[in-house]
Amino acid sequence: MAFFYPAERIGIFIDGANLYSAARALGFEIDYKRLLEEFAAKGRLIRAFYYTALMESEEYSPLRPLIDWLDYNGYTMVTKPAKEFTDASGRRKVKGNMDIELAIDLMEMAAHLDHVVLFSGDGDFRRLVEAVQRKGVRVSVVSTTRSQPPMVADELRRQADNFIELQTLAPRIARDPSTRENAAQHRQQAQSAQQQQQSHVVEFDLDEIDTANYTTPPPGPRPPRRGY
Repeated sequence: MAFFYPAERIGIFIDGANLYSAARALGFEIDYKRLLEEFAAKGRLIRAFYYTALMESEEYSPLRPLIDWLDYNGYTMVTKPAKEFTDASGRRKVKGNMDIELAIDLMEMAAHLDHVVLFSGDGDFRRLVEAVQRKGVRVSVVSTTRSQPPMVADELRRQADNFIELQTLAPRIARDPSTRENAAQHRQQAQSAQQQQQSHVVEFDLDEIDTANYTTPPPGPRPPRRGY
């Protein structure tokens, strides 16, 4: 585990798609409440950013409950519409790269931070990490080398001040498997109730991302953000 100073200002930057893929390759799901608590206990947590792209053409996105929960529970959400296109062979593809948004935010926040924790293994961030380090900010990269293939680019791992193996971090940030089972039961009960009511149901595959535990709070004033 990387060394953290109790008084240092910490910023978390999460490449949502990259972290999801890494955790899935290791066979566990992220508990984002535990993740926030883990790093808040190490110093002065200034901001936690989460980046993801959304398909706006879909009437409902399985990501939406997670995004809403994060937005109300200490994370700064950065989203943008994913772009759908057809390649030369006629295959439908979706593009939703958030690298530019993450890089801009990280450079703007660098003056207010002492330690950046980057949840991504994308080698494109190597130059960004180097630029932030020249501003006197330490950078820890969280990803994994224990998947096949490894999820972290070697050049990014070499550039970082510290590398945190995601599998080592898992016992402190993984979701309890029993909550997954309860969520599955909750979905089955809801589906049965809907079928009994003979209501129209649009089906979505929620197996990829379990969102039953992330519910949107009732309308009301949002909690204040912490300042720098």
